[in-house]
Amino acid sequence: MKLHRIIALLAAALTLSAVWAATAHDEVSSNYRRSASNHHAYPIGTEVPVPALTAAPAGYEAFYIDHYGRHGSRWLTRQATYERPVNQLMRAQREGRLNPVGERLLRTLQRINLAATQRAGDLTDVGAEQHQAIAQRMAHNFPSVFTDDAIIDARSTVILRCILSMQNETMMLRTANPRMRITTDASYHDMYYMGWGYGEDTLANDLRKTVDYIPDSMYRANIDPSRFLASIMSDTLGVSHSINALQLMRDVFDLGGDLQSHHEFDDLNLFYLFTDDEIFNLWRIRNVYWYVHWANAPANGNRMPFIERALLRDMVEKADEAIASGQRGASLRFGHETCVLPLACLMEIDNVNYSTTDLDNLHLYWQDYNIIPMACNIQMVFYRPIGGDANADNVLVKVLYNEHEATLPVATDNAPYYRWSDVRRAFMAKIDTPISWAVE
Repeated sequence: MKLHRIIALLAAALTLSAVWAATAHDEVSSNYRRSASNHHAYPIGTEVPVPALTAAPAGYEAFYIDHYGRHGSRWLTRQATYERPVNQLMRAQREGRLNPVGERLLRTLQRINLAATQRAGDLTDVGAEQHQAIAQRMAHNFPSVFTDDAIIDARSTVILRCILSMQNETMMLRTANPRMRITTDASYHDMYYMGWGYGEDTLANDLRKTVDYIPDSMYRANIDPSRFLASIMSDTLGVSHSINALQLMRDVFDLGGDLQSHHEFDDLNLFYLFTDDEIFNLWRIRNVYWYVHWANAPANGNRMPFIERALLRDMVEKADEAIASGQRGASLRFGHETCVLPLACLMEIDNVNYSTTDLDNLHLYWQDYNIIPMACNIQMVFYRPIGGDANADNVLVKVLYNEHEATLPVATDNAPYYRWSDVRRAFMAKIDTPISWAVE
């Protein structure tokens, strides 16, 4: 996409009414953990109550679950994020420029960096617990799915944190009912739909590069690191030539947000180094990053949802097979937020598919911490008549997004339940939409 087209898109304003009474600023200020964006720990059962579910329609029972979930909380994926701020602060320390707050920060970052050695991207103890808890609730909420004769097919991307997330979830399901048949797999054979849209997404990376400048320019225009630097340095003028102040500020903020991923860091806090406005603005720009790179954004040509057509097709096909066979069970897939987000957009779940050019006000309508926290997941729960034959017309489906009952762009007189034939028709229409992958 040419630069002038992107600028024109961003210049246009889209006026909408806010869908939440509380502003994102209030939500982030009341809970700084949310400012961690995609590093926000899965909140269900910890920060927020487990959602109540609407009872199945009379005469129906759940028999199958079609699922895609992100791995649980992890270490940051780049070792440099741990090492870079330590190196910058040690340089300032050698020059005698750190004040007591800076010395304290350096000791904290050295402790975190030591623990993170050779751990970049690994699943954490908190991440393992998240998937264990999700499995427990799944088995409790839908006992008619996880019966003695149920077949559970669990698959993961080839990334270790996803494999371990799968193992934690299936281990807990086996504890709930050891008589179920559970198989697990992780192979490049499935990566064309399990991973990053490899099957159809040959140019998506190039397309995403065309929007890299948007959050980068927002950081430069909206984040002034001088106050932060002055809070940890006794001489900011002397270090200005050797310290990348904005990078240091962003690294410390990212490390502070990810502390919630580890029990061993429960005693640590880095948010005290930032003002409310700094925390909000650093999150707000990160929110824009996720939106323009992976969501239904005009800036990326509204194309990112379609990278997950192969994944949605697999979900439809597996559901059709379960309905035809009458077999109870589940298809569980474990991957990444870079799959969950475009998939949720493609399915048009709730407001995740929101499209706007007004990035300055995106936070009023779309918040990444609600959409792609660690262990975020989509569950399609299928219901059939008790004791009767199942077919596409009499099977109902309910979608849970992060365990909340979700809406779909399909007519129903029995929300949150939809006829599978109607949902299937809508999904296949999206899957079959002609898309040009050429970068304009």
